Amino acid sequence: MPQAELGRHTIRSHGASLAKDHRQDWLILLLLIVMEVILYVIHPFYRFVGKDMMTDLKYPLRDNTVPVWAVPMYAVLLPIAVFLLIYFRRRDVYDLHHGILGLLYAVLITAVITDAIKDATGRPRPDFFWRCFPDGVEAYDKGGGVKCHGKDSVIKEGHKSFPSGHASWSFAGLGFLSLYLSGKIKAFDRNGHVAKLCIVFLPLLAASLVAVTRVDDYWHHWQDVFAGGLLGFVVAAFCYRQFFPNPYDDEGIPSVLC
Repeated sequence: MPQAELGRHTIRSHGASLAKDHRQDWLILLLLIVMEVILYVIHPFYRFVGKDMMTDLKYPLRDNTVPVWAVPMYAVLLPIAVFLLIYFRRRDVYDLHHGILGLLYAVLITAVITDAIKDATGRPRPDFFWRCFPDGVEAYDKGGGVKCHGKDSVIKEGHKSFPSGHASWSFAGLGFLSLYLSGKIKAFDRNGHVAKLCIVFLPLLAASLVAVTRVDDYWHHWQDVFAGGLLGFVVAAFCYRQFFPNPYDDEGIPSVLC
């Protein structure tokens, strides 16, 4: 199939028609947003937590090192800013459109899968004890299960440990950016420019550091973070390949015009 010609397809000349051609894709994105909101609002499965389990769930209740509001900033807006910089240089609206659409699909599909699994598993966080008993006074029913008297919203959040949303969002957004950059700078052209690999791995390093904070803050078990990161990157890879060729092909530009 023909390659998109660089510098000949701008937002002004082809933007409206391109968005129209992909209107179904954008509508599906809206559906994913609705699904994500529903999954976030509903209550997760309240898994049985017994007294003997509390020893492993008694880590301190701490604030997030990386606040929730910051996640879409670096996982979505930062990659889009990079896409725009490349657009201003190449003037290729197809590359810009496919980059943004692929990124949003990667993040939203990851978000829906992440919250669906969170709600279904209901795994308690490492700091669940203090969410359940904020005053430190324990209470259990006849079956040995916890009788929480903490704030409902805090307890609800305490049953959403697996997988890590910070990790999955980070590797979805920054993982997509890493793949995108690898195609643009020809990171795998076999010319031995190791500096290119440093650029490609920089977003993945940032995602990894965010994931580590989730364990350091005692909001997640290490398995939660590993699963979240793997989920996010796998989804990012699939979404990238829906719109772009392999990173080592043809500068990573879209292979079709629509």
